[in-house]
Amino acid sequence: MTSTFFNPAPSCNVAVISSSFLRFKFIPKFPTTIPSSSVSTVSFRAKTTVNCSLPAPGHASVQTDFCFLKKREFVFSAALPFLLILHESVEGFKAEAAEGRRLDKTEVERIREEVRKVVTKGRAPGLLRLVFHDAGTFETNDTSGGMNGSIVHELDRPENKGLKKSVKILQEAKSTLDLIRPVSWADVIVVAGAEAVSICGGPSIAVDLGRLDSEKPDPEGKLPEESLDAVGLKQSFSRKGFSTRELVALSGAHTIGGKGFGSPVVFDNAYFKILLEKPWSSNGGMSSMIGLPSDRALADDDECLRWIKEYAKDQNVFFEDFHNAYIKLVNSGAKWRS
Repeated sequence: MTSTFFNPAPSCNVAVISSSFLRFKFIPKFPTTIPSSSVSTVSFRAKTTVNCSLPAPGHASVQTDFCFLKKREFVFSAALPFLLILHESVEGFKAEAAEGRRLDKTEVERIREEVRKVVTKGRAPGLLRLVFHDAGTFETNDTSGGMNGSIVHELDRPENKGLKKSVKILQEAKSTLDLIRPVSWADVIVVAGAEAVSICGGPSIAVDLGRLDSEKPDPEGKLPEESLDAVGLKQSFSRKGFSTRELVALSGAHTIGGKGFGSPVVFDNAYFKILLEKPWSSNGGMSSMIGLPSDRALADDDECLRWIKEYAKDQNVFFEDFHNAYIKLVNSGAKWRS
């Protein structure tokens, strides 16, 4: 590129810029990595002559203003391509920042593959229970609790009895994952629950990852008690942001785990079919041991009964509603990587 400045008249500086074909590739350095596909390459031919012809003899002030405007036009034309590149780069940065809370597909698949190695049908009920007891502490009124991995600090609480075994199972997968890149307990537990449902024949659930762990236990007394009646259950789940329909769908997780609702390792709609039969109403025998008091309470509530009948009739509807409610559950109260 060559630049020649000359002065054809005492009252006016004239600039002539001529160049060969120019190609610029501009990569600004921001606090994040911008994918190469988003980098703009702008090609343009810059050959501009600023020609200041004298308007008329004796009009020096007009001449000066005219030349100033022409030179300003030239500077803007030369800078425009760089401004466009910068705009695209900033927009790309903002888009990436908005997606920053989620891990990329490669990282998600790496976590899923490692967790799958430790998930079996026999372990599935405990792993799914671990999800519910971690996320179930969330309440909307104070935004406390939620899916934050705090369950690992709460294992000595009476309501979490038996969950140490499930945490120990996942520790194997987490330790392996941490050798490559640290992963949160919350993410590992969420994936384990989804895989537990899938391995037992339930819906496939794709979850976002990138949660942060809490370094302290959540407040006590936030999980719904097993002895609650239907009104109490609906109030408890409402405080967590869930509808009656979502309450009933999530309760369907009890279809696995040996609570008397069909096969303990098959995720299906048997839970709802048995609720409609109310076998605990018969005298004596093991029928009185089926389910928890809170399970039985659902069948005595008209609003809950509507969805019990719907899911008993159509397993696909149950699977779809459980899928959606599970995602909502594991996102409740979650804090994400920035």
